[in-house]
Amino acid sequence: MIGYVTLGTNNYEKAAEFYDELLATIGAGRGMEGDRFIAWSTGPAAPAISIIKPFDEKPATVGNGVMVAIAVDSREKVDALHAKALELGGTDEGEAGPRMDNFYAAYFRDLDGNKLNAFCFGP
Repeated sequence: MIGYVTLGTNNYEKAAEFYDELLATIGAGRGMEGDRFIAWSTGPAAPAISIIKPFDEKPATVGNGVMVAIAVDSREKVDALHAKALELGGTDEGEAGPRMDNFYAAYFRDLDGNKLNAFCFGP
């Protein structure tokens, strides 16, 4: 259902480096790119995460209650994404672990303060 999610950034180059390395952890790479935005995905028809310099040229801000969730197929990938985000300068918002029956997740913020989650279902 979701085609892509766009996150505003105030430091385009640093955000690009962060997401290049973070999303490479799950095999995603740049699929589209312009002078104001970059989108990463695992393939042409797959959902994407993108960053953008706001078109109104005002500072990017973080939405309260907004979170981007990245679905992966194993607990190991959840752990790897969370660890990579912290290694790249992101901040911890909840260590990896079971949250409910059959739901495993970790939470972190990127360099601009956007909240993300990596999750999987199953053991």
